[in-house]
Parts: sequence; structure tokens; C-alpha cells
Amino acid sequence: MKIHLIRHGKSTHTRSKRLTQKELQNWFERYNEAGVRKEKRYPPSTVKQISLANAVLTSDLNRAIESAGFLQTEILLSDSLFREVDIPRLPKELDTIKLKANTWAIILRSLWFLGYSRECESLKEATTRAEEAAHMLIANAQEYGTVALIGHGFFNRLIAKELQAAGWKGKTRSSLRHWRCSTYSKR
Repeated sequence: MKIHLIRHGKSTHTRSKRLTQKELQNWFERYNEAGVRKEKRYPPSTVKQISLANAVLTSDLNRAIESAGFLQTEILLSDSLFREVDIPRLPKELDTIKLKANTWAIILRSLWFLGYSRECESLKEATTRAEEAAHMLIANAQEYGTVALIGHGFFNRLIAKELQAAGWKGKTRSSLRHWRCSTYSKR
């Protein structure tokens, strides 16, 4: 049995302008609604692995669903269970600070890993959801043999950790790079 964890393609929604935290929340809403850019070429190993999958699951966000289309595969199931973990919000008093979206994401994700989860799912809650997602993938692998999930960078990493805890072998950390595939197997 094999489970492939694939990160979606690059979003069509980009912005380099500095944003307040409030503007960042709107930016993330548009990012979640956006699709992905079509590439001239996709990583050959990802294309090969997804072509061998007997079932493909995705997050219910457009960037995951569209990525499946670009990889020319049919989706068995799209589910919010596989969505990326949100980032926390800082107190409104700090809303005058303006940073680029990537800088905000690094700061807020770091705070999240340190236990700060204001107005979003905590690390503990996300880990519980990742465990549920891993169980769903394992059940599908038991039924279909080889399955692929087109999901999101950080949540795929949490799922990978749960797969390894359940005895699946593969990379210690799944890839954060767009279109990359990390494979986990169990006999």
C-alpha cells in the first residue's frame, strides 16, 4: 500500500504590496478562492506517482482541485478535512503594522507553532484533524492499494507525521514545494 502526499501548484493570487493584518485576512480569503497557474512541465516523479494512484483525494480548496486537473487525474473525494491550517490573528492594536504577505505568514505560522492560535485552530486541534485525515487515507489505501492526496504544505506535513506514527515508511518531512510528491508505504 502507498499514500502519496502532493502539494498543490502555485496560486494565481499573488501580491507583493505591504499589508496590514486586516488586509492580510482579505488576501488569504482571495488566495483560498484562487486557482493555480498552469505549468509548462510538472515534476516527472509527481506525474508518475499520481498516474499509479487508484484513488485521488484533495482538499476542497480550488488550488488543490485545479492541481488535480492539471495532473490529469480524476478526483474520488474533495474534503475540507484536508484544508491547510489557518494562521492566527494578532490583537487589533497591531493592525497598523504593514508587511508583505510572505513575511506575515512566516511570523504568524511561527507564533502558531509556539502555541499562539487566536481565532484559528490550535496545533493540538490541527494534529487531531491530521490524525483523522491519515486514518481516512489509510482506509482508502486499504481499499484501493495506492492513493494520492493533493493538499497543502503544512497540513501534509502533519498528516505525514501521523502516517509515520501508524507505521508507514517515507520521508521524515513531506515537501513544502509546489507540485512535489512525498510517498509513504506499508506492507
